[in-house]
Amino acid sequence: MCGIVAAVAGRNVQAILLEGLKRLEYRGYDSAGMAVLEASGQLARRRALGKVAALEARLAEAPLVGQSGIAHTRWATHGKPSEANAHPHQSGDALAVVHNGIIENFEALRRELQAEGYAFTSETDTEVVAHLLARQLRDGKGLLAAVQAVAAGLDGAYALGVMSPLEPGVVIGARQGSPLVVGVGIEEAFLASDPLALLQVTDRFIYLEEGDVVRLGPGGEIAVYDAQGQAVERPVRVFEHGDGVASKGGYRHFMLKEIHEQPAVIAATLEGRLGKEGVLINGFGSGAEALFQQVRQIHIVACGTSYHAGLVARYWLERYAGLPTQVEVASEYRYRRVVVPENTLFVTLSQSGETADTLAALRFAKESGYLASLAICNVPGSSLVRESDLTLLTQAGPEIGVASTKAFTTQLTALLLLTLALQRVQGQEAPAGLLEALRELPTAVTRVLALDGEIESLAEAFAEKHHALFLGRGAHYPIALEGALKLKEISYIHAEAYPAGELKHGPLALVDSEMPVISVAPNDELLDKLKSNLQEVRARGGELFVFADESVALEAGEGLRVMRLPAVHEALAPILYTLPLQLLSYHVAVLKGTDVDQPRNLAKSVTVE
Repeated sequence: MCGIVAAVAGRNVQAILLEGLKRLEYRGYDSAGMAVLEASGQLARRRALGKVAALEARLAEAPLVGQSGIAHTRWATHGKPSEANAHPHQSGDALAVVHNGIIENFEALRRELQAEGYAFTSETDTEVVAHLLARQLRDGKGLLAAVQAVAAGLDGAYALGVMSPLEPGVVIGARQGSPLVVGVGIEEAFLASDPLALLQVTDRFIYLEEGDVVRLGPGGEIAVYDAQGQAVERPVRVFEHGDGVASKGGYRHFMLKEIHEQPAVIAATLEGRLGKEGVLINGFGSGAEALFQQVRQIHIVACGTSYHAGLVARYWLERYAGLPTQVEVASEYRYRRVVVPENTLFVTLSQSGETADTLAALRFAKESGYLASLAICNVPGSSLVRESDLTLLTQAGPEIGVASTKAFTTQLTALLLLTLALQRVQGQEAPAGLLEALRELPTAVTRVLALDGEIESLAEAFAEKHHALFLGRGAHYPIALEGALKLKEISYIHAEAYPAGELKHGPLALVDSEMPVISVAPNDELLDKLKSNLQEVRARGGELFVFADESVALEAGEGLRVMRLPAVHEALAPILYTLPLQLLSYHVAVLKGTDVDQPRNLAKSVTVE
C-alpha cells in the first residue's frame, strides 16, 4: 500500500528520494512527504496532499538539502487524506518517522502519551510511534535501541523508517508484517518498501525478515538485527530485472504495456519447466516429487485477482488430476475453523508475496496440520516465498499497473503446470495434445493480442454505460469474475459476473438495452448450454458482446456483437479468453478518462488487513 524510501549517502538525497516516490506511485496513495537532516543539524520536512507531483512542486519552491533522509507516499487508514496526516511525522525536533501498515493498539498508546503531555497534530496511528520513540530518546537510549524497544510494544503490521538529529547520518528501519528492503550501494545505503523504488541507485538488495531492525550508517554501513536483538547476516541478492521495468516503454499506460508483455512472461514461466514427457517436478523445489505423491486434497487461498486464478485451477485440478480442491478468500479463511483432511497441500497465490491476509493465512495453515505449503508468487525474496515449503515463481516481472494483468495469466500458467505435475506423479497421462498446446501458448496469446484494434472499437459501446454483466460457464465463470473486476477497477463502471446458468435465478431482472452483457464462448462441452443462456438475454432486449471460438456457429446480428478468437486447447481457453476482457476494460477506461494505472481508492500491494 503506502511507500517508503530512505537514503544515507555522501550527496544530497532529495533527488534519490523523490525518484523513489515516483517509482512507488503504482502502490496507491493520497499524499506524499519527505524529511532530511540538513547540514545545520536540523530536521527539515515538506509534505503535500495529492500526487508526488505536488510534493515535487513544493520542493522546487523550497528545496531540501541533506545527506540522509526519509520519504513516504501515504494511503489513508487512520484519518482523512490531508497534509497534516501525511508522513513523515515528527515528535518536536527530536526525530522523524515514516510508517507503512497499521498499529492496532494505537488508541491505548495515544491515551497513555497524552496523559504524559505529548501533543498530537494528526489523526494517524503513526504519530504514536514518533512520540514513543521520542520518549525512549529522552530516557537516554540510542536510536537503534529506541526503535527495538518501541517495536516490541506495537501490535499490528508495520514497516518503519526513522531518523534523528541526535544521530546524524543514521536511518533505522524495522519490519513486522509489512515489506521492507535494504538497497546496498557503493558507500551508500537505502531503504524501500519495494526494490523498484531504488533501481536508479542499486540492483543489490537485502530482504529483511519478520522482526528485523536495520541500522544504515555513514559510508554505506548496514547492520541487521533479528527480533531477539542479535546481529545477523542476511544475504545480498541481485535484482533480476533491469531498470527499464519502471518505464512505460512507449505505451500510453503501464497496464497496456503489461497486457502486451504476456506472451514473453508466459514463455518465461514455462521455460525450463516442460520436458519431453511432461512437467519437470523438481521445478517446484527439493523433495517435491515425493511430497506430491502423498497429496490427496488441495486447499488454495488467495485474494482478489489471485482468488479468481484459484477458482480456475479448481476445475483443472479436479478434472485432470482427480484431486478434490477447495478455494478460499484469504481474509475469510483465517477467521473460521478449518477442517484439514489428511494429506492436504496448502497453496497460496500472490503477485507481491506480501499480501497481509494471504501471509496470515499461510501462518495459520502451518499450525493446522497440512501436508505442506506451496507458494505461487512473482517476487523471489518475498515473505510468502521464504515462509513456504515449496515455491513456483511466475516470472511475470514487476507489475506496475494496479489492475493485475500479466500476474494473473502467469498464475494461471503456473497453476496448470501444478495440475500436470500432480497428475504426472500420480501415474496419469496428460490430456492428448495439451503439452504441445502449452508449449505454443505464447504464440496463441500473441494472436489474441493482435485483436487490440477491434476491441478498442468495441469499447466505444461502453463509454456511456453505468452497469455491465459478465457471464461464463465452467472454468470460464471465474474468467467472467475477473473481467467484471477489471472493468469496475479501472473504469468505475459497476460490473457483476454470474455463471450463465444462473441468469434465470435473478440477474435477468437487470437485463435491458442499457445493460451490456459480456460473455466468453469457447468451443467446449458447455457451449450449447451457454447459447441457450445468451438467447435469454436477447429475448429481453439485452445487448450482447460475445468473445467466441472461431469455430462456434454464432452469427452477429441486432443486439449481438461477436468477436472471434483463435481455436485453442480447451484447458488453455481460460488463459486466452482473459486477454480480450483485459483489453476491453483498458480501452473503456481510457475513453472514460480515468486514471488507468492508479485507480482511485486502490493499492497494488495490500499489506494491511
